[in-house]
Amino acid sequence: MARDQKSIIAGELQASPGEKIEGRIPIGEMQDGRPIELPVVLINGLVDGKTIYLQALSDGDELNGLAVIHEVIRRVSPRVLRGQIIAIPIVNVHAFHAKQAYSPVDNLKMNRCFPGKVDGTSSERIAHYLFNHIVKQADICIDLHQGGVKPMIDEVRVRVSHDHPLHKACFQLAQVFGIGYILDQKGPKGQLAQAAPDIGIPTIDPELGGCHGWNQLSISKGIRGILNVLKVYDFIDGEPELPAEQFVAHQFASVISNCGGFVYYHVALADYVEIGQPIAEIHDVFGSLREVIYSPVDGVFWSQPIYPMVSSGESIGKIGV
Repeated sequence: MARDQKSIIAGELQASPGEKIEGRIPIGEMQDGRPIELPVVLINGLVDGKTIYLQALSDGDELNGLAVIHEVIRRVSPRVLRGQIIAIPIVNVHAFHAKQAYSPVDNLKMNRCFPGKVDGTSSERIAHYLFNHIVKQADICIDLHQGGVKPMIDEVRVRVSHDHPLHKACFQLAQVFGIGYILDQKGPKGQLAQAAPDIGIPTIDPELGGCHGWNQLSISKGIRGILNVLKVYDFIDGEPELPAEQFVAHQFASVISNCGGFVYYHVALADYVEIGQPIAEIHDVFGSLREVIYSPVDGVFWSQPIYPMVSSGESIGKIGV
């Protein structure tokens, strides 16, 4: 798939300047021979410019990004757009239908499969198609995620090392997204936010909270973040809505319980905590206090388990340092 000066092409879909096209592109076959198809939206502005690629649901239970794409493509028409938008609302179709992070076909996490393999497993083939036929058209990529169903702050991740040639460009993109919290830490191999920068495309990995279903506050932050990027990178007119300051973490510190029991937190997500500060209590099944847990570091209380009970040696949360 290639784009000339006038059209965006994805599979058999083509959007000329001034057009918005919605459709599906076949990328494989089901067990009964029916096509596996990815939904795609192409928005081609009347004025030439950069191309941005948006994707969501490479982990099948992370729905907030889908709602973000819905709103962005509703708001941004070809009449006001300079350049092109290519959006894939659902990347990991198998995992999406199974309501889980991993594909039930090959038990792989799609965001560990980029840039993919042409003769690989189902997830690797989908990643290969997207990377080589769609991602490579882009000047900027945004891969929308969330912390699965685990409660987590809204943040955006830079997944290349500090000595990577595109680290500065990726970090600037994360700042422009403007969600207020940035994790600046090299990620696992196979993430799109690593593979795309390796071929010269700045990419970020927003993590829009964590929940079952949709969280409207996280979705609203994701919409604002995409619009910020579109404004700053000259896709659309307008002033970005950026926070006065942003917290940058470079690693996580796990907070571990020594006792099994039920967790009563003294702090909330996004609270700044100091080393030695009491952050939680562990109570036994009768409600009696077993342990007070203190913060091992200074930082932001970043995430916590979905259920308020732990075994001994289990994490009650993570602090962004």
